[in-house]
Amino acid sequence: MSAIDWIIVLALNGPVILFALLKSGGTKDSKDWFLAGRTLPWWIVGLSLYATLVDSTDIVVDSGATYGIGVKFYLINWVGCIGGWLLLAHGIILPMYRSGMYTNAEYLEARFGLSARVTSVLVQVLYRTVILGMISTTNFLTLKIVCGWGDATAWTMVACIALLATFYTMAGGLKMVAITDSLQSVVMILATVVLFFIIANEVGGWSGLQAKLNAESAELEQQMLHTGTEAITRSDASSLGQEEIAKQLRLGGTHDKTTQQIVHRSPAWLACMSLILAGMAYSIVNHTQSMRLLGARNERHLKHSVAFAGLVLIGATFLAQTLGLFGRALYPEINALPVDETIRSKDAIFPVMVRDLTSTGLKGLIVAGVMAAAFSTYDSIGSTLSALLTRDVYRRMIAPDREDAHYLAVGRWLTPVIIFGSFLYIPSLLPSGENSSRGMIDYYLEVVGSFVVPLLVVYLLGSFTRAHRSSALVGLSAGVGFGLYAFAAKSLAESDGTALLPPAMMDGNATGPVTFLVTGAAMGITTLIRGRETSPLFWQDPATLGQAEPTGPAPLALGLAVLAIGLFLGFVIFI
Repeated sequence: MSAIDWIIVLALNGPVILFALLKSGGTKDSKDWFLAGRTLPWWIVGLSLYATLVDSTDIVVDSGATYGIGVKFYLINWVGCIGGWLLLAHGIILPMYRSGMYTNAEYLEARFGLSARVTSVLVQVLYRTVILGMISTTNFLTLKIVCGWGDATAWTMVACIALLATFYTMAGGLKMVAITDSLQSVVMILATVVLFFIIANEVGGWSGLQAKLNAESAELEQQMLHTGTEAITRSDASSLGQEEIAKQLRLGGTHDKTTQQIVHRSPAWLACMSLILAGMAYSIVNHTQSMRLLGARNERHLKHSVAFAGLVLIGATFLAQTLGLFGRALYPEINALPVDETIRSKDAIFPVMVRDLTSTGLKGLIVAGVMAAAFSTYDSIGSTLSALLTRDVYRRMIAPDREDAHYLAVGRWLTPVIIFGSFLYIPSLLPSGENSSRGMIDYYLEVVGSFVVPLLVVYLLGSFTRAHRSSALVGLSAGVGFGLYAFAAKSLAESDGTALLPPAMMDGNATGPVTFLVTGAAMGITTLIRGRETSPLFWQDPATLGQAEPTGPAPLALGLAVLAIGLFLGFVIFI
């Protein structure tokens, strides 16, 4: 990148960071820090929801995901996340908001007991710090490939970005994070739009995309551009012996002797269901999302924010994720990516296109967008997890009777521990030339399917049914237990050929739906044995209902209309 590019990066991100550092000193108590004093209007909440969801992993890693599986990946946002937002805003989060709760884990204790609350915190810390590690890794790949930097220089810049985000998050809390997220989302959207049209012109638009994919193979065009076709992944087996091939086949798939590839096929319905569940789990379980809604000015603003965020999400993620489709048309084989083999994987497709297809000035704009996305999620996850650990573990179980200033200080100082502790994940997330068909998104989806989907079931059944109070612990034990078993089964199958599950169950797309069913069945059986809860559902308690604000049908109607757009695009236009 040239000096002009770096001036653009600084010009777009510098003022936002400076504003955050200068204006963050007004936070005086924990309510201000954790909930922004409940002063946020719908448009800031909505943009912050979007900016937190679309971080640098979504700009870089999601391009790799669509490079691998095509338009099916749109469904994680268009149906899963938007549907989850609607369930959250119009049902699940209302008792938390009306009761003045700080975290979504507090609700789980009120509904199911302390064990559910602590489990929720542990799961969120586990999988959200994975996201922070993914952000750091994507920033490293972008700086190394686009800027041509060495490893040490690139990692130093990554650490500086994390450090700046840590400073203003510690000082300002949620309010400053939400405001900077909103400003940074503008930079992200602008960078995405510009790059989309540059790459689309290179490919020849949608018709050129279809033609290039068809020229490679009709199967590839069907897989990449239609949600109704099976998901296919191929890995090179030319260097593997018969014993190694046999081990790989225990994970499912077939060995194509003609092409010397191991081919894995997932039914379209299973792949789509897995992605939709992952999106819903993100929206509902993830306190980064709940925290923004809990900071809304009132219930009307809370509900309107998700419709606005969904509309922005549909347009912006189409532009961002279609870049992966364009990349597949330009580089049909991962092995053909012009990048050092030590970092060659589908995650490299975005930085490769930026490096090779943009000019001076445009590179700066796009790198600025990636950095803005990184800032917006470092600060968001840092503030969220510090809130969970402070309120739901430290205050609840370790130091329950301290002054408010004490909890504010603990929340602030946990932020750098969380952000920089996530760097421990980086070695396992870096690309491997030995298995370039997998990317960071594959690891993320495995974690979500095994550990987060069971919590999704608990929130859904706890909010919309009279599931027995003791059923959450049973359901979480069963669901997470199966997830751990599935992880162990895959590891043993690869290492020594032990088959603990049939090949069909080794499909990564099966883990989420199966854990959903296992958790739900365990909670249902427990409720049948012990009986339904006889007390009113939590948000129907008269004291809580007394705090309800009439919002009318408009917010729900708008939200359903946005979800209908996502469903129509995913299952009619792209079917």
